[in-house]
Amino acid sequence: MGSSAEKKAQTPETFTDLNIKTPPQNSVGFGALKSSVTHVLKYTKPWDAIKTSLKMNQKGGFDCPGCAWPDPDDERSSIGEYCENGIKAMTEEMQNKLINRDFFATHAVDELAELSDFEIGKSGRLSEPMYLPKGGTHYQPISWEDAFNKVATHLNALENPDEAVFYTSGRTTNEAAFLYQLFVREFGTSNLPDCSNMCHEASGSALSETLGIGKGSVTLDDLYKAELVLVVGQNPGTNHPRMLNALEKCKNNGGKIITVNPLPEVGLISFANPQSPIKLLSGGTTLTDVFVPITINGDVAFFKALLIKLLEKEEIEGGVFDLDFIKDHTHGFEAFISDLKTYDFEACLQAAGISKGIFDDAFELILSKNRIIFCWAMGLTQHQNAVDNIRELVNLLLLKGSIGKEGSGTCPVRGHSNVQGDRTVGIWEAAPQAFLDKIENKYGFKPKSQHGYSVIDAIKAMNEGKVKVFFGMGGNFISAVPDTTYSAKGMANCDLTVHVSTKLNRSHLVTGKEALILPCLGRTEKDYQKTGIQVQSVENSMGVVSSTKGILEPCSSDLMSEVAVVCGIANATLKSRTKIKWLNYKDDYNLVRDDIQGVIEGFEDYNNRLKQPSGFYLPNGARERRFKTKTGKAHFTINKLPEWRLKDDELIMMTIRSHDQFNTTIYGLDDRYRGVFNERRIIFMNRDDMKIRNLKDQQIVNLQSEFNGVLRKADNFKVVGYDIPKNCCATYFPETNVLVPLDSFAHTAKTPASKSVVIRVIVDTSN
Repeated sequence: MGSSAEKKAQTPETFTDLNIKTPPQNSVGFGALKSSVTHVLKYTKPWDAIKTSLKMNQKGGFDCPGCAWPDPDDERSSIGEYCENGIKAMTEEMQNKLINRDFFATHAVDELAELSDFEIGKSGRLSEPMYLPKGGTHYQPISWEDAFNKVATHLNALENPDEAVFYTSGRTTNEAAFLYQLFVREFGTSNLPDCSNMCHEASGSALSETLGIGKGSVTLDDLYKAELVLVVGQNPGTNHPRMLNALEKCKNNGGKIITVNPLPEVGLISFANPQSPIKLLSGGTTLTDVFVPITINGDVAFFKALLIKLLEKEEIEGGVFDLDFIKDHTHGFEAFISDLKTYDFEACLQAAGISKGIFDDAFELILSKNRIIFCWAMGLTQHQNAVDNIRELVNLLLLKGSIGKEGSGTCPVRGHSNVQGDRTVGIWEAAPQAFLDKIENKYGFKPKSQHGYSVIDAIKAMNEGKVKVFFGMGGNFISAVPDTTYSAKGMANCDLTVHVSTKLNRSHLVTGKEALILPCLGRTEKDYQKTGIQVQSVENSMGVVSSTKGILEPCSSDLMSEVAVVCGIANATLKSRTKIKWLNYKDDYNLVRDDIQGVIEGFEDYNNRLKQPSGFYLPNGARERRFKTKTGKAHFTINKLPEWRLKDDELIMMTIRSHDQFNTTIYGLDDRYRGVFNERRIIFMNRDDMKIRNLKDQQIVNLQSEFNGVLRKADNFKVVGYDIPKNCCATYFPETNVLVPLDSFAHTAKTPASKSVVIRVIVDTSN
């Protein structure tokens, strides 16, 4: 009898050897160079790493498998268009070590589950399809044909297509994603949850409502020309390091930067550009002009305080609001102003948790600038009021007329390399009817119009026995989702779980009654098909579609591309009831792009335009002040302050990444920029909060959260005193995902509220 799914889903509750150091004064620089080289030498063949690094994010090369930060349209650095974490993402795909049938014959699933996420990921590249039979303890080899038939048999045995869920990771290319959703819709369901549901769904909801497009409105050139950039709820030094280059150019052009974040992240304080010897030796560029140490989820309060003071200035002096823009291009201004006047400035300032002096410094910059850009990430999107956070910052931009003009606009910084592209080509459980109609017109079947399961809905459905098959196209689902214990129980309820992956992760160890691991090519590898080496495409955070083409030989002859996997399963499952020639797509990806251009706006002449070295921009109405909302104008909105009522022994916890991490992938055990080394089971706490609880640095504690009467626990964490606002704390995910309630999510978006979890810190008296 194997260990329970809930236990296998948890990271081990053991410590390594925590070492605390003083955080560095600047980011990147020699520290990043050293870390990158060390990683390459340890896990890859150095010559392959050099060869691939020179092609990563270059014109005609391959797109980094990490973040979605855009590449310059014009000249790109001959030294390399990559960052430290890009090198780590690349080496993760290029590991020297391969794992195959011998590895799985030696290691039982329960044994592998006892490893840390770092150890699991570093086990090696998957090199052949593997199958876990019902009641089995070890994965065993299976042929691709048998694997496809296994999936087809389970899918065709379902009473209803809605008993299957098809999840998508953000690394999936446009071609694979389009075919995937096409297969799922022809199969008969809309159950297409994806990683957007867990990160930027709130951004898409808020921006679609207010500006008519669920994407950002700026380009890299806008960032260079902005007078003021506000970086809110974001840590680009770790999560999107190449963004620091753009911020440095903005500063060099005279721009100012306001950073709004509970933690003083080193990456936004100072940046030592490794491509500039002078910057390296001189200590780098100071980026942040005003740091606003906001309390967790105090963003609406801060924005509203700014809006109140802007309104006061406008009424007294005039010239603050762009009244022509407001009159010609917006809707709801009068109702917004009326509501704003009901709020008290001092109460908003107190709710934001910042001093009047810091507020004034930020306000003066906003007051005096008109070319303003807001950049944000999950610090804004993972709250119950996440949609309000983004709508309120849009209100500020609308007042200043800072939408649809040079150096101005919205910049949601997406996490994974093609998460935005996946949504563009149809990965969406709530696809608009116009898109479904185009699918019907082109392919002759009627897609289901009823919305399918989002991630949260899918987890609930699995627990309720409504889902029999879970199919994951990339990603590490079980380590990414909230409420780990409950989610693991749901996964174990399935008859079959399938994961298409490049390397082993914890989701492969939390299985249904049967399980398949289908190994796929990485971005760095050549994709050989009948018509030759294939080119694929991705979309970055700023709506640019560009090509990606691997340069290394595949690490195993038993790998398939994601496109080939989708085509194989679709062909085996749909058989004679489909008119689509699925296997033709596998042979020639140009055929996929021919279909995409016939279904999705902006992809006209796709194959030819993809040959442009820098790719091409998709249409973006907000850039041109064409707002595709119900009124044809940009919308002001009315947003309430969140109501937090903490008890004396409670804290607000946000989950964060370490510097040695991208999403759920753990590259190492160090968080260099925060001075934390060789440990992940820690909790960052305000030192005054520690004194109140009589806690000392590195003391072992347990964590508890309670939501809607359900108690959740995570044991064995070491306390680290840190500069974080009072009553706030931070922990790494996935270690504390178990504390995030499934039923706590953003309204209208269902993004898990992973950045605002009420917890209690319990002293561990056994240590």
